[in-house]
Amino acid sequence: MTSVDRLTASLRRLSPRSVDLLVVAGVAWVTGLDAWSNEPDYRQADWFTWLLLAISLPALFWRRRWPVAATLVTGAACAGWALYGHIGELLNLPVIVALYTVAVQGDRPRTLRTALIASLVSGAVALRVGNDVVNPQGLAVLEMLWPLVPLLLGEVVRTRRQLQTEYAARAARAEEDREREAARRVHEERLRIARELHDVVAHTVTAMTVQAGVALDAYDVRPEVARAAMRQVREAGKEAVRELRATVTVLREPAGDPAEPAPAIGRLDELIDRFAGGGVEIALRREGEWEGVSPVVGLVAYRIVQEALTNVARHSGARRAAVSVVRVDGRLTVEVVDDGSPAPPPAGGGFGLVGMRERATAAGGTIDYGPVPGGGFRVRAELPALGGEGGEGP
Repeated sequence: MTSVDRLTASLRRLSPRSVDLLVVAGVAWVTGLDAWSNEPDYRQADWFTWLLLAISLPALFWRRRWPVAATLVTGAACAGWALYGHIGELLNLPVIVALYTVAVQGDRPRTLRTALIASLVSGAVALRVGNDVVNPQGLAVLEMLWPLVPLLLGEVVRTRRQLQTEYAARAARAEEDREREAARRVHEERLRIARELHDVVAHTVTAMTVQAGVALDAYDVRPEVARAAMRQVREAGKEAVRELRATVTVLREPAGDPAEPAPAIGRLDELIDRFAGGGVEIALRREGEWEGVSPVVGLVAYRIVQEALTNVARHSGARRAAVSVVRVDGRLTVEVVDDGSPAPPPAGGGFGLVGMRERATAAGGTIDYGPVPGGGFRVRAELPALGGEGGEGP
């Protein structure tokens, strides 16, 4: 670190009042020397000269709190020296410091007003004393210009500080936006994982419970039905393990490609077979072309049907359910209707219903569910077959 850097660091550690005292001391030293060593042809320093200096210095000390008042006092003292006939090169130093403070602590309109008044006053004083003291060409014009220099310097410094403050505020806002965006993405990812785990676990456990009940009832009288049901339990368990492994693979290796394909509309038959023999007759109707359906929308449709059938098996007591998946142009309609009497959903709608709505919304679609006239419950989703705009996936 150089000596200049050390000096700058030391000054920055000083309090504002200490800095003001140093400024006043420096101005007093320089201005006092200039007043004391005046040219022989002009009026020499006397009690009035030192009185004006003594008035200027306290005003300069309070320039931070009252910059305009300090400028008026120091400007009046400077004009008093000139009108009194005491001419010096640096007698205007106090008002220069005051003018700089007006600009650096104010705003542009105040700086412009101060510049206009200071220039006019300085020019008027120069015209008044020009014939008596000196008479160079253009003296009044030059005297009108010097007050603009400290004002311009203060304006530049103030503008630079404002820009630095604005840049710092922008950086802080950008950092806050990045943190909020990161938190939002983490929240969305947690919701996505929660939906996947809920759909896999809830559906699989429900299907296994249904098939286990069938096997238990048929164990003594129809062993072949019991064995078939237990095979369904085993297959459901294997399917759950595969889906969980695929989910964990994606979490551990985001760039990786899970070995098992994601569930889609084409696997609805397998999904419905898991509920076979559970006391609910399920009919599936599919219409339209499936080749162009977005994989994201296909997964959403599969999960909605999966959750709806899980609710039918767990809560409704229905005997029949109908699954309909129809594509017309760019819209995909998914509907599951049963003839049961479902219990009221838990407070907040239940995780399954909330998950279905979140999936449909993420894919750019809508979903409605509720009782139907005459008994039963219906879930109906409208999805864009090619995927929604801005959706991040299920």
